[in-house]
Amino acid sequence: MIIPINKPSGITSHTVVNKLRRFYGIKKIGHAGTLDPFATGVLILLVGRDSTKRSQELMKQNKIYRTKLKLGYISDTYDKDGVIQEYNIQKAPTRLEIDQIIASFIGEISQIPPMYSAVKINGKKMYELARKGEHIDIPARNVTITRIDILEYAYPYITLDIYCGSGTYIRSLGYDIGIKLGTGAYLIQLERRQSGEYNIENCYTLDNLPELK
Repeated sequence: MIIPINKPSGITSHTVVNKLRRFYGIKKIGHAGTLDPFATGVLILLVGRDSTKRSQELMKQNKIYRTKLKLGYISDTYDKDGVIQEYNIQKAPTRLEIDQIIASFIGEISQIPPMYSAVKINGKKMYELARKGEHIDIPARNVTITRIDILEYAYPYITLDIYCGSGTYIRSLGYDIGIKLGTGAYLIQLERRQSGEYNIENCYTLDNLPELK
């Protein structure tokens, strides 16, 4: 059975999996694409052996995210949970400059995952290396951004809807946008609004789980 959950902020995807294991009394439960602890939104839970076999298939589907960036600062994790530093800026960008920079990220782009991520290098997760103070060269990867809508811009905040392919790191995208703007940026909010056919409107909550069929 596939159960889309609207993950709340402040817990890990693994915590959600453990909650469902206890609720249903089933150990064979996984998910199709993790969300950062501070992020919210669509987390696809796979209950039972047949469903967990579909993990890779479901992870490869396109996604839609809504994020809010704060300009004028950078974070070592690229989000609000990291160490925040002020960025030396010359001036606040105009809306036209924002439009032009955002447009440059549409299409297939090269992206470096955040150091604080679950990407594995030589069998070790990068966030584990980062916590030990180890710095390594992270290989870039190609990802696809099909569309970015600017919902609101009032310096220092900008809100975006991002339509993208699998493997896209929104934290890295936010950081890269900030660098290209000359302002720096980090994520203060992140919501996955859709993953494949599952969207935020048809998700269950942890307080309202369905009965197994």
